[in-house]
Amino acid sequence: MAFLKNKTAVAQSGGGGGYLNPSKIPSGGSARFALLTDEPLEFWETWGESTEGQLKPFRFLCEPTADDIEAEFGEAFSRRQNREGTAYEAPKFGIAVPVYDFEAGSVKILSLTQKGLIRELDSISQMEDYENLLEWDFSLSKEGSGLTTEYTLRPVPRKKGSQDGIDKAWKDAQAKGFDITKLMTGENPFGS
Repeated sequence: MAFLKNKTAVAQSGGGGGYLNPSKIPSGGSARFALLTDEPLEFWETWGESTEGQLKPFRFLCEPTADDIEAEFGEAFSRRQNREGTAYEAPKFGIAVPVYDFEAGSVKILSLTQKGLIRELDSISQMEDYENLLEWDFSLSKEGSGLTTEYTLRPVPRKKGSQDGIDKAWKDAQAKGFDITKLMTGENPFGS
């Protein structure tokens, strides 16, 4: 079964705290994680910048128009410009999925807007050998920085003896009110 519902968005679209963030992995480093669900939250993301220079992600269930973005930003935020400062950044298609981060030994959110990583995860999900993604671990590696960054995502066998810890961490997170859909409204998905 395919991991993504919205394949068109990937084709067209341009870790700190409780997040496993690919861009925060050091060059030459990697992160090992296990998916906790095989149904990711799919969204469109754009960033706003407050008058104080604070950046904040804004997420939409479908590709937003410029009017949708401006309405959501209100008076407090303006659209973030591209690296050159010549145009606004276009909204990007993204996914978010709860994962067990082996290094931290806890539940985190893997949020991806990198098209190559999203495609790779979806491609793996369609291979017969990986029919149940929840039985596998994944290794996410990073090389380079800035515009020359390259990511690699590979399925790896489940780490021996880890299933009980994964199950306990996921059960504990759910008992505390974990709700990934809160990302859509800017709330804390980890509950109380």
